[in-house]
Amino acid sequence: MTADELLQHPEYDHTIWELAATKKGKAPVARDRGGPIDIGYEIHGHGDTHIVWIMGLGGMKYAWQRQTKDFAHEKGDTYSSLIFDNRGIGESDKPLFRYTTSDMARDAVELCDHVGWTGRRELHVIGISMGGMIAQELAMLIPERICTLSLVSTAAGLFRTTGFLENLYARANLFIPKSLDAQIASVKANLYSQDYLSKPDDLPHVKAPFPTAGDRFAASELWKRSQPTYFTAKGFTLQAAAAWLHHKSPAQLHTLAQNVGKRRIMVVHGTQDKMLTFPHGVVVWRGLEKGEGKTGKENWLGWEDEPDVWVEGEVEKRFVRGQGHVVPVEMRGEFMGWVEALVKRGQELNESSMDD
Repeated sequence: MTADELLQHPEYDHTIWELAATKKGKAPVARDRGGPIDIGYEIHGHGDTHIVWIMGLGGMKYAWQRQTKDFAHEKGDTYSSLIFDNRGIGESDKPLFRYTTSDMARDAVELCDHVGWTGRRELHVIGISMGGMIAQELAMLIPERICTLSLVSTAAGLFRTTGFLENLYARANLFIPKSLDAQIASVKANLYSQDYLSKPDDLPHVKAPFPTAGDRFAASELWKRSQPTYFTAKGFTLQAAAAWLHHKSPAQLHTLAQNVGKRRIMVVHGTQDKMLTFPHGVVVWRGLEKGEGKTGKENWLGWEDEPDVWVEGEVEKRFVRGQGHVVPVEMRGEFMGWVEALVKRGQELNESSMDD
């Protein structure tokens, strides 16, 4: 569907789900780091298991709406989910100075402090893409507060960047009305697999389903584009610079894994990820598991053929053949199962003497 057709679709106004938050507000952070900066957040659910969801480049907190519904609304007695807009987007402030993933991690830590999630081994942290970079930094800052850590479709540093650059260009051009359909098509192609984009829209609807899952995603992009105070060129560019400059060495990742506990960590990546190609995920896992990094055999097509790629270690890996960048959307049910199993393992480790 074209942008004009999507705007006229009866489901367009219901693209963003109405999920009532248990608590919402703005938390002032970074008072001694150029702030204060207000971070817009919501808590959904009222369970004792606390999950922190960290979104990626140019993504707003509503992009977790499937997981918010699955964990904090369908199972709200068990889980509480904290979702928020990183600095530079959505309801959070967009100050004009350099952003780093480490500063954005400190924002997240101070947000957790603000809502009272301060216990030892309390936080189940899940970050996707740039959010996974932020999650790495967060885990280095407060390893003793992490119960589990899920790093989804992310990188320790950008060394295979074709999809990232294409997506950066496409999203930047969303600020230019010309060729809007072409720009959204480019974003779709970099984030999702073609099989997913062409499948029927099978999500619950209020008025009528979109023709395809790809049309539903395009509608959400259009909605975001129509919120000029939420999605700005300035904020997006500053986030992109933070992601571009993120770097964690194999030694740093290995120290992170030792401090958090390897059995508390999961790395998720698709072999057909065009945004952050598959070798990025392999390098993240390899650093966490063994303190090793690139082998020099990673290629521009996104393949990684080293023997350790499909060998299990203490750090859980979920490498999925044929899968694109946004695994939590394309594999919603499976992803929920993986997270729940990791959460259970982390809580069992909390109760044992195996991993303090």
